[in-house]
Amino acid sequence: MAQKLATAFDGALVTATVSRLLVDLNRSIGHPRLFSTTTRRLLPATRKEILAQYYRPYREQVEGLVRQAVSEGKRVIHISSHSFTPELNGKVRRADVGLLYHPARDGEVRLCAHWQASLAALAPTLRVRRNYPYAGKGDGLTAYLRLRFASSAYIGIEVEVNQHIVQQEAARWTELGIMLPDSLRAACAMAIP
Repeated sequence: MAQKLATAFDGALVTATVSRLLVDLNRSIGHPRLFSTTTRRLLPATRKEILAQYYRPYREQVEGLVRQAVSEGKRVIHISSHSFTPELNGKVRRADVGLLYHPARDGEVRLCAHWQASLAALAPTLRVRRNYPYAGKGDGLTAYLRLRFASSAYIGIEVEVNQHIVQQEAARWTELGIMLPDSLRAACAMAIP
């Protein structure tokens, strides 16, 4: 999905090259789930090597792209693409797509409200929820970047797609790959001055 969004907007694409079973690139240093239960048991020197080889280059590349664009006077809309399990701890998640944002950042609130409305117009049966299945202001790369860039320069949104669609609904996944960029384009036209 990240590739489809980057292509549609001629944007930069930075992708994870490792599983979060090694290191979770969307967690901050010190977060209890930065390392999986397996890698958490490794020697500190080995964990430090994992951070140096995988974690830091990814995070530094994303931050560098944002910093470059902001230094050129551009407003950055950073879409971080993820998926979520349809059921967690016996509880079924009731969404197809989640749009995560920080509720205190007006640009993010507006963009997600318009994005949700645009998706509803394109696909009324698609269950799109805001700040679900996670809180948009929780730990993550977008939260880290919000501390470094003003809301007037940086909008950080995490789009979460239900893994059920990715794994079992090929036609719906293909449709979503068209709808998400189209609806985001419409939302940007309405939400971004």
